Amino acid sequence: MKLKLNSKQLRKTKPVNGEDKKIKRNPIYVVLDNIIDTYNIGSIFRLADAVAIEKVFICGDSDYPPSSRIHKAAVGTEEWVPWKKTETTVEVINKLKLEGIQTIAVEQNKNSIDYRSLTKEKVKFPCAIIVGNETTGISKEVLDLADVIVELPMFGVNKSFNVWGSAAIIVYKIIENL
Repeated sequence: MKLKLNSKQLRKTKPVNGEDKKIKRNPIYVVLDNIIDTYNIGSIFRLADAVAIEKVFICGDSDYPPSSRIHKAAVGTEEWVPWKKTETTVEVINKLKLEGIQTIAVEQNKNSIDYRSLTKEKVKFPCAIIVGNETTGISKEVLDLADVIVELPMFGVNKSFNVWGSAAIIVYKIIENL
């Protein structure tokens, strides 16, 4: 698809005549496990559009479109990216796994590997990237279901990185393997 819109145009434009269905999507999903910050949700929509993600799943007690706060951060990309709201992340992960989709959780954990080791041998497509709550991270139940857990090394005093920033790093790392 050749259509390219800037932020001002995106804020005011919705897909017509199935324009959003014509976008060639990459076989990557993003799963939001109880994300509470609407800025993070909107920014993940923007990321999802940038890399033509297959679908975003918004799980648990999160805001979801239509939301003026999400729209502001997403600059309208929530209109172009396929998404679904679900009650629990566990139900989404179980469904994805039944469909043969590899699940990759982004979390600091005793079982995590350095994200830089996500090579062609470790990433299987289609895959789903799971990111968690800004305070509590990904729930233990979801981590137990994940095929792979990756983390970003932290070199300063802060123990964690922003949710959408982490998702962006991992998604772009995975795209290297397409």
